[in-house]
Amino acid sequence: MKKAIYPGSFDPVTCGHIDIINRSLRLFDSLLIAVTNNTRKQATFSIEDRISFIRKEYENVPQLEVLPFEGLLTDFMKEKNISTAIRGIRVFSDFEYEFQMALTNKQLFPEFEAVFLLSEISHTNLSSSLIKDIIRFHGAYDSFVPESVKQYLSLHKKEFV
Repeated sequence: MKKAIYPGSFDPVTCGHIDIINRSLRLFDSLLIAVTNNTRKQATFSIEDRISFIRKEYENVPQLEVLPFEGLLTDFMKEKNISTAIRGIRVFSDFEYEFQMALTNKQLFPEFEAVFLLSEISHTNLSSSLIKDIIRFHGAYDSFVPESVKQYLSLHKKEFV
């Protein structure tokens, strides 16, 4: 069975993330979405909400699991018996960062493998940080986030002023 993990903060999950998840599901028998807090940024959405967004999008997909994690990705991968990590690449600077991370993870966990998926052209401009700014300033975010995030925001608009 081919298993992979797609780690990230998903704050919030975007249509670009959804595209990478969908394509990963075609490549692997099982996919674990590992949601974490980015220690370099203040989260806008709780980890429970971020997990909920993804679970709602994939509630009828049994080969997809969504779990929180803390600490080193390689430790979590060993615990879950997964050696392949999915990483989305939007622009060249993403690749430089992800390449450095992959080399480091390989040193920490020799079985580690990274699979880089290039973003669809329509998603190369998307980042969670940019989308959070659009939400905060009441811009049109509908085409950038999946339905689960849209539903949440329609109920919680006042929190993002």
